[in-house]
Amino acid sequence: MKKTFLIAPLLFLLVLIGCKKVDEILTFTVDVSQSVTIPGFVQGAQLAPVTVTTKSEDSFRNNKTTRDKVKDVYLDKMILTVTDPPGNTFDFLKKVDIYISTNSTNKILLAHIDDVPRGVTSITLVPTTSRLDEYLKSDTYDLTAIATSSGFSLTNFTVRSDATFKVTAAPL
Repeated sequence: MKKTFLIAPLLFLLVLIGCKKVDEILTFTVDVSQSVTIPGFVQGAQLAPVTVTTKSEDSFRNNKTTRDKVKDVYLDKMILTVTDPPGNTFDFLKKVDIYISTNSTNKILLAHIDDVPRGVTSITLVPTTSRLDEYLKSDTYDLTAIATSSGFSLTNFTVRSDATFKVTAAPL
């Protein structure tokens, strides 16, 4: 009887560690990049949603899984970079919230930055801790930026968004 009490917790621990190792093996990243041109803006303007084609099905296939086997998706990192005009910075922004949605009822915060540093051409946003399975499983999703600007600009800006999603899936 004493052996059973000693062996049971040990077996439970081994199963728990084994499951974590299996999840690590079945975890991969999906990188999604998108460029958008931001027209000249006035202070406090909200940008129009940008539709992003995920091409996630290709990433799932390359990692020997399918959309229906995906069980956990989280945003690992998101970086915004001003690509045009060359040398321009994010000095026109104070704060940015990026929302993700696939329809009008499932819009959630994806990433944000509350204090945009001055003099930089790239900013790293703080990712949400929300599960994003339904968004990455979709063929497309919309990104909406709500930004607080520090002025206005007549110049168009091109900004590239580089997002890395961490995906855990079951094998085929």
